[in-house]
Amino acid sequence: MGRTLRLIEVLTWREYLSEFITEKKIQGCRERTIKDYQHHIPRFFKNSPDCLDDYYLLSQEVSKYFAVSDIAPATFNIRRKYLKCFFSYLVKIGVIPNNPIDFPVRKDEYKARNISQELLMELLKKPDKRTFTGLRDYCLILFTLDTGVRPSEALSLLPKDINLLGLEVTIRKEIAKTKSTRTVPISPLTATYLQKLIKGRLNAWGDTVPVFCSYEGKPMLETSWAHRLKKYSQQLGHSITPYSLRHSFALIYLRNGGNVFALQRTMGHADLNMTKRYLALTGEDLKREHETASPVNLFNKKRIKNI
Repeated sequence: MGRTLRLIEVLTWREYLSEFITEKKIQGCRERTIKDYQHHIPRFFKNSPDCLDDYYLLSQEVSKYFAVSDIAPATFNIRRKYLKCFFSYLVKIGVIPNNPIDFPVRKDEYKARNISQELLMELLKKPDKRTFTGLRDYCLILFTLDTGVRPSEALSLLPKDINLLGLEVTIRKEIAKTKSTRTVPISPLTATYLQKLIKGRLNAWGDTVPVFCSYEGKPMLETSWAHRLKKYSQQLGHSITPYSLRHSFALIYLRNGGNVFALQRTMGHADLNMTKRYLALTGEDLKREHETASPVNLFNKKRIKNI
């Protein structure tokens, strides 16, 4: 009996991408992830739109695309991640025989972006708390420094997620990067300003408008929040981003004796390896710890005593 051949309708890369995006939406991918796919995949095919017709050509184009040496490891790995997922889909449906991305990620010597406590104090003085946007900015800075919550998660919080009496905030699975619900504690100071912010909302906004919204009651974009921080950064003469606030929370939390497992839960890391990055102390921390804990100090004290 002869072998039955499967006929595959040849589509353009854009058509395959459309089907791929539909599948990802069905799987429940977050909107941010969908947008990342829609950004990174067309970027690759821009210079070689017909490379899917020839697997050898595709492999060559992939090699050239990733051979660039002047990009950060994080950028390299993000591009690799999204393209590899798309190519795996193409392998699954029989468009290409193998995934051309068979090389490892680039190692990134991670160093958390640290902001001094003095600079953080100066940053908190910049928003004008007499206005809604200023109070919102102040609250968002304070909330991030208190919880380390991701910008995308913070900007999606609704009034119902804030438990002022219980001093806790719920990060719903619908907005969490890890797609699992978690509860994070907040300090009384943060709760006080969150209460002021919520009281300043218009009644017409209802309960579906995020807590950290625009003065018009519209959802605030991550780019908008980054732009607001950039404005304050320019006044301070120091670059501060939404994620540098998250990193500062983690570093200060650990320096003040916080438990690494509690930090993992609070920040919403899927595994402890992500959290361990913050245990890589800065040069000043390492020097200070060495001065305090080096065994050589014992010999030095004995020598001084003998003298």
